[in-house]
Amino acid sequence: MQTVSKPSKRGLSLENLGTDPAIAELRTVINQVLTPKVQDIDLKGEYPGQIMHQLGQANAFAHAVSKGYQGSGKGLRTAVQSIEEISKDCLSTGFIAWCQVACTWYLQNTHNTALKADMLPRVATGKVLAGTGLSNPMKHFADIEKIALTATRVDGGYVINGMLPWVSNLGAGHYFGIAAKLADSEEYMMAIVSDELDGMSLRLNAHFIALEGTGTYSCVFRHAFVPDAWVLASPCEDYVTCIRPGFILTQVGMGLGLTDSCIELMRRSNKRLGHVNCYLDDQVEDLMADLQLARQRTYRLADQLNDCTGVAEPQLTREIIQARATASELSLRSSQAAMLHAGARAYVHGSAPERKLREAYFVAIVTPALKHLKKMLADMKEAVLPVA
Repeated sequence: MQTVSKPSKRGLSLENLGTDPAIAELRTVINQVLTPKVQDIDLKGEYPGQIMHQLGQANAFAHAVSKGYQGSGKGLRTAVQSIEEISKDCLSTGFIAWCQVACTWYLQNTHNTALKADMLPRVATGKVLAGTGLSNPMKHFADIEKIALTATRVDGGYVINGMLPWVSNLGAGHYFGIAAKLADSEEYMMAIVSDELDGMSLRLNAHFIALEGTGTYSCVFRHAFVPDAWVLASPCEDYVTCIRPGFILTQVGMGLGLTDSCIELMRRSNKRLGHVNCYLDDQVEDLMADLQLARQRTYRLADQLNDCTGVAEPQLTREIIQARATASELSLRSSQAAMLHAGARAYVHGSAPERKLREAYFVAIVTPALKHLKKMLADMKEAVLPVA
């Protein structure tokens, strides 16, 4: 008979005991409502909508939001730690929690005060769920692919056409951000949209090896009208430059949480197989030391970015991109180590190490992917080289 590992009710890791009390409160909710559903989310592709609302009630999405908009005002460090804590148990839910946080970041930084006042409190508290929609634009602005959406200016707003292949944390009535190229112009606009707009529809046209329960759809726009009231910025190039570092840095929480949970799996395996696991290259102590360095660096960058007004300095942006790349590489290393430490038991479909391995590839592939990040770092290096 096939055996499936049962997720344990874990507490905060020893390395996190000194963190914000809000994370300890979040951990209680995770243990109660998320941990028992991890297998269903992963293997059955169940979207944890109700769990997301409950996480929202525990302020999981509110920390990068100012208190005037029903946020906690704690800042990006606690936002990263919330995503990290959720991702320890379930990267699918950690990822869509990041999607939710990213949308709050868009709204927190827009100059459209009416839009901010209307939408941000509802997204920050998890009353309304929201995606990001910026995978294609982020790759476009890095010269990786063409922009997918076009926007035509009309009275009172814009008409959007095109198709985004995959946007996550979506469902009926969810919000998400888009960026589109303005027709007959070299400029772009960014807005919040919803499937409730006329001319916009969601399609489910792919199945994935992991993160099936993330509400991921293709989004088709056929003359969809977006009113000015929903526009985040137009033109939006400076706005995107402003939000990009926070967009990237908060993703690091996924890799930190995944790595922490892989180290815990290695510790468990060592109780039975430590006498032979000691010959493997990556040991618990090695990965734990690298994780601690990554955590310290990420939290420091979060504090620096939180204190930044306007566009981040190039050096800070470069360090954030590097931190995100490190999170990808650490996820890949730790998940492979967890598989090797567990041995044959890890090769059973539904085992925890097998899920971690699939999740780790997602951390390294989701936009910005590891190759995207390395391209960005190379481009930044070339930009500062002296002219011969």
